[in-house]
Amino acid sequence: MTRPAPYPSFSSYVRARQPVLLRTARSLTANASDAEDLLQTALTKTYVAWERIEDHRAVDGYVRRALLNTRTSQWRKRKVDEFACDELPEPEPQPGEADPAERQALHDAMWRAIMKLPARQRAMVVLRYYEDLSEAQTAQILGVSVGTVKSAVSRALGKLRDDPELDVVR
Repeated sequence: MTRPAPYPSFSSYVRARQPVLLRTARSLTANASDAEDLLQTALTKTYVAWERIEDHRAVDGYVRRALLNTRTSQWRKRKVDEFACDELPEPEPQPGEADPAERQALHDAMWRAIMKLPARQRAMVVLRYYEDLSEAQTAQILGVSVGTVKSAVSRALGKLRDDPELDVVR
């Protein structure tokens, strides 16, 4: 007996996976609008090939490859739009927006704190909060019970709260 595909239609796939795929696109581009354009192009390529994709459980890999190939093509075709000027343009800070250097420092501190966690807790935190998976999905991937995920993530978050390097956040 064959199992039904997890994404019976392209639109249900996009609804379910868009946030994760957009994060991947953001990691490949310099800004949010470029990431959205990149994802749209990759999803268009995926839509065209949707009927040819045999295993719809592996669609994420197809889309990620389309993201990477599209970004590589864009990079190769890019025009150099750099102009010499006497002063460097600085973006105006938005009200309530953290300084980019502070955001990066916080990001770096968070990763250092996460890297201090035991491997199993680290894997669960990354899957839950960085990959945005549910507790059940995390449990399935790691081959443990949902209760194990809940308790390990709770202990990991406690360790992160107590990490002195993250006092900046408090």
